[in-house]
Amino acid sequence: MPFVLVHGGGLDSSCWERLVPLLNGAAYAVDLPGRGVRPADLSRVTVADFADAVTREILYRDLTEVVLVGHSLAGITLPRVAARAGARLRRLVFVSCVVPPHGVSVADVLHTLSPTVAEVAAHIGDDVVGADGTLHSDLATAMFCNDMNHEQRAFTLARLVPEAMGVISEPADLSGLREPVPRTYLRLLQDASVTPDAQDQMAANLGNAEIVDLDAGHMAMISRPAELARILNAL
Repeated sequence: MPFVLVHGGGLDSSCWERLVPLLNGAAYAVDLPGRGVRPADLSRVTVADFADAVTREILYRDLTEVVLVGHSLAGITLPRVAARAGARLRRLVFVSCVVPPHGVSVADVLHTLSPTVAEVAAHIGDDVVGADGTLHSDLATAMFCNDMNHEQRAFTLARLVPEAMGVISEPADLSGLREPVPRTYLRLLQDASVTPDAQDQMAANLGNAEIVDLDAGHMAMISRPAELARILNAL
């Protein structure tokens, strides 16, 4: 049972490094376009490009019975991968994912995710994003690292990368969820970026999703990798 792991916004595939060795099966962490092994002009990257990159990884490796795991912003990518490669998927797993209703953009729901994200959304500019295009470290710490020790915070902050900001304004396409692929929403109970109440709404947008809880902050793959692995392996 292979795992394909899709990172969230402002990160690359290295965020999964501590989880991969704990999974019972081959695991492939994908770099989305514009980072890691997939350089691209971030100003031109779309959600379709994200989905194409993940689908190409699955097809190139000829993977079947895939457990496709997405984190945070990957909630807009997984349904499109299901539309492209649904027959190869065993389950979709949404780890504290942002999943707007069909036709609604991430930008339209940012203010509902958490007070911290609402404040960031209201002040996107030099006071939020640094000259290198990454979140300022104090904001990233508040959003991602509230359940972490010093070493875990340093690990997380070292993995921040610029994001393709245009994707948050694209209408979500959930038509791939018509594929008969079981889906699980993993709710992170200490999440400061997407509150549990907001996660409940995102899970509802998936339709018939199983809900599983983990007592962790937003970056559970870094702060609680063993606990996250146990949940994923049990699927």
